[in-house]
Amino acid sequence: MEEVLRVHPSYGHRRLAIALGMNKKRTKRAMKLFGIQPYRRRGKKWRKPPCRPENIVGNLLMGTVPLHPNHIWATDCTHVDWKNKRLFIATMMDLHTRTVTGFSVLTNHSVHLAINSLFSGIHKHPAPEILHSDRGSEYTGKDMRIILELLGTKQSMSRAGCPWENGYQESFYSQFKVDLGNPSRFSSLGELVYEIYRLIHSYNTDRIHTALRMPPEAFALRYQTSQFLASCNVS
Repeated sequence: MEEVLRVHPSYGHRRLAIALGMNKKRTKRAMKLFGIQPYRRRGKKWRKPPCRPENIVGNLLMGTVPLHPNHIWATDCTHVDWKNKRLFIATMMDLHTRTVTGFSVLTNHSVHLAINSLFSGIHKHPAPEILHSDRGSEYTGKDMRIILELLGTKQSMSRAGCPWENGYQESFYSQFKVDLGNPSRFSSLGELVYEIYRLIHSYNTDRIHTALRMPPEAFALRYQTSQFLASCNVS
């Protein structure tokens, strides 16, 4: 357990059970017996400036579930502090496979942060049918709305003061910051950026997702294989 936690310090008893091939109740008992706990990070959530009412759209996720890859993406921004600098991160997540499809890292919080993460996502994936976000100004602005219209993507937004309506991204950033640890331990900003890239790659390819019971890209590959086999049987 300690060896797994050294690599993935935020793993709880469920992920540990999957990683070790053990029963989750047995894993929980062993953790309690030996006082083994995952690292938990707590901090104040960064609040975004309010947007104008005319730029707000409804929450399409209230009556829709992700049916296939690139059906619904969720996006959000966060920040990490390094010495006297602040680094901003924006990510795009496919809600069907839970894969981080695109991301952007900048030293300033602007609409370019969100747009770059979207372009990063559609560089390797088809544009989503729906893009869900909170009501941050980077998502309600004219530039983002025009780009999504050109892509044929519908916008969806959480209600004000309801962060759980974008819980997929909230959960991702919470675990991501646990795995990142203290940013000040890096001697340069370049080393911190490299670690951010590495952690996102590890999340997609190596880190067990509790809901999927496997890494997101492994789940996506299994879904693609099952769809291909189904099409072969039909033909």
